[in-house]
Amino acid sequence: MWFNKNHPDALYTDIRKERHENYGRVCDVNPDVIADFTELPFEDESFYLVVFDPPHMKRLGENAWFAKKYGRLFPTWETDIRAGVEECMRVLKPNGVLIFKWSDVEISVNRILDVINHTPLFGHSTGNSLKTTWMTFMK
Repeated sequence: MWFNKNHPDALYTDIRKERHENYGRVCDVNPDVIADFTELPFEDESFYLVVFDPPHMKRLGENAWFAKKYGRLFPTWETDIRAGVEECMRVLKPNGVLIFKWSDVEISVNRILDVINHTPLFGHSTGNSLKTTWMTFMK
């Protein structure tokens, strides 16, 4: 997603800091801030732009490479994703923009929209089979 992951205005958060190696592949999860997206450690109205790219898969095993690289959803995923979007909205300044990325391999975009209870301004599907949707919300 990043053109420049080290851009000085980017702040990367993740709940974990880990390094995994498997058959020559390396996955280095090294966030600037370790935080749960349901309880972000930022003050209200801190950012003009937030990009929310949560885990999308719920049927991955804990040791699956995809889970190690991107994380996985828990049985509480509906509550977690709803709380994550609300946290994103909380830390956005008035008129701030939320970009929300979702891959509907296991859970449809329509289901996610029902769960988060917000309507995007616009969005776009990408990927070989158009399974990834980028949605734009404004506070």
